[in-house]
Amino acid sequence: MRLLLIHSDYIEYEAKKKTKMAEECSVLSDREEEALTVFCAVESIDEEDLEGVVLQGIGEVTKTAGQVNVKKIVIYPYAHLSSDLASPETAITVLNALRAGLEAEGFAVKRAPFGWYKSFKLSCKGHPLSELSKTIIPGEEGTVKKEKKEVTHDWFVLTPDGKQHDYKEYLDDSPFGCLVKKELGVAVPVGGEPAHVDLMRSKELVDYEPASDVGCLRWMPKGKLVRDLLADYVLHLVLEYGGTPVETPVMYDLGDRAIYEHADKFGERQYRFKSNNRNMMLRFAACFGMFSIMRDMHISPNNLPMKMYELSTYSFRHEQKGEVIGLKRLRCFTMPDMHSLCLDMPQALKCFEEQLAMGWQTGRDFETELVAAFRCTKDFYAQHEAWVKKIVKESNCPMLIELLSDRVHYWVAKIDLAAIDGQLRPIENPTVQIDVESSTRFNIKYHKEDGTPVHPPILHCSPTGSVERVMCAILENISTQKVPALPTWLSPTQVRVVPVAERHGAFAAEVCNQINAAQIRCDVDDREESVGKKVREAGMDWVPYVIVVGDDEIASKNLTVTIRKKSQPNKPFKEQLTTEALVAAVKKDTEGKPFRPLYTPRKLSMKARYI
Repeated sequence: MRLLLIHSDYIEYEAKKKTKMAEECSVLSDREEEALTVFCAVESIDEEDLEGVVLQGIGEVTKTAGQVNVKKIVIYPYAHLSSDLASPETAITVLNALRAGLEAEGFAVKRAPFGWYKSFKLSCKGHPLSELSKTIIPGEEGTVKKEKKEVTHDWFVLTPDGKQHDYKEYLDDSPFGCLVKKELGVAVPVGGEPAHVDLMRSKELVDYEPASDVGCLRWMPKGKLVRDLLADYVLHLVLEYGGTPVETPVMYDLGDRAIYEHADKFGERQYRFKSNNRNMMLRFAACFGMFSIMRDMHISPNNLPMKMYELSTYSFRHEQKGEVIGLKRLRCFTMPDMHSLCLDMPQALKCFEEQLAMGWQTGRDFETELVAAFRCTKDFYAQHEAWVKKIVKESNCPMLIELLSDRVHYWVAKIDLAAIDGQLRPIENPTVQIDVESSTRFNIKYHKEDGTPVHPPILHCSPTGSVERVMCAILENISTQKVPALPTWLSPTQVRVVPVAERHGAFAAEVCNQINAAQIRCDVDDREESVGKKVREAGMDWVPYVIVVGDDEIASKNLTVTIRKKSQPNKPFKEQLTTEALVAAVKKDTEGKPFRPLYTPRKLSMKARYI
């Protein structure tokens, strides 16, 4: 709390206009002479110990009033003393408590209305104690420190056969062992820059944007294509599951108590700022907008589970500058976010199983191995131990289990799936969480037949994790391959046609057009370079299928195709295919996956360099 204490000859004010957060007040103008005017701003940090902050505030005002020998106090809400204000409701609570406490000390106290635009005139005495400023911080001397209940954590590994194991048995360099070591805080050697950082730039996918905040990226055409395909993939997955897409704002008013409490509960670093007289924040997920929609809806139990989805472009977390790197940790990212409003806990558990299965499927479709950690309270595990063993069995892999002695988050149970990078560190991706707080906090409810309101559980689910981390995991996985390759459906160029000489150009263009007409991304290397250089650069671009067109191909109509997924280092795998057979092979590779056309010119001679 910030205080500016003015020993005043007089202060007079008049409330002119309401803001959205204005309190109702019958006294809109007043004047007081020979008083201590207390300009006051209540800050967000004060919520850690409101009682203690009020007591210390009363003490500071009482002390100063005694020094200047006044018995009249005017409390004047003054937001301009701070850039990190508490919610309006909290501020009014503190101001009222401050007034009541000072009245109990025998002072005559007036308070100017909160949330109004006011004009005021003030005359300051001008002696050494007539202008004083005070900053009150929770937890300092004079405040009441809250006792926090210690939360304990128990860890073990659960295997598909239902048996528990000591986690120490898994402290190895396997993907699952790497997850266990990270979660248990086991020290591992610190490597250099992650492999994907060089790949994202050298392949002209993504680059840092020096003109923006750290952790914000620029996307080149090939990277933009991959990103859009991943977004299309998740949308299709969610639509098939019965999700309903929405779109919501990226910034929210912290004056909304539910939003403030949910943001405060999240705990991660956040972007908060002031817009006129409103304390705002940039979202870190799509929760706020979706919960606001749900709060305003008429919800029938017959419509549940109701699954709402948004590709939250963008979400923001104010990560520490030194932690921000590549695609793994950003301040600005794209999060596929689904929230499922469930009828009750049994339905929530069923949806959890379905959404976990979606998470495992994304790992297979992105060709990245995933490992899992499941977290819940001890009470939840005691009630649902058989169900936890069931999801481990159906996942067919061991899971690290973390049991919390008490619930400290909005969720009572959650699962995190992670890929492992080239430095043997987890990249957290898909997640599913059972939220048992938010429906009450946001007043999201349905009614039973007898009219009883029910605040149901809500599942939070990102089937893939952030799009950027998905790309990070894919590139980190590729960095370990002998012949690196993106999944064919994500390759910016799926087929490249390389004419041997200028006279083969027309036929190469014809083949390229036929393949593009079949909804396959195909370009032609028409540059005046040697065939060897063109083929090498196609390999450096990780093109899955490379066609070399010469006299024999024109005569036979059979194409000589190098297939990257079947090749070995320095041993390209070549096959003779007709255009139709090649199209069929690519279609088999990409079956069930989204398609977008080339984002780069069809002729490589027209292609720009970005890095």
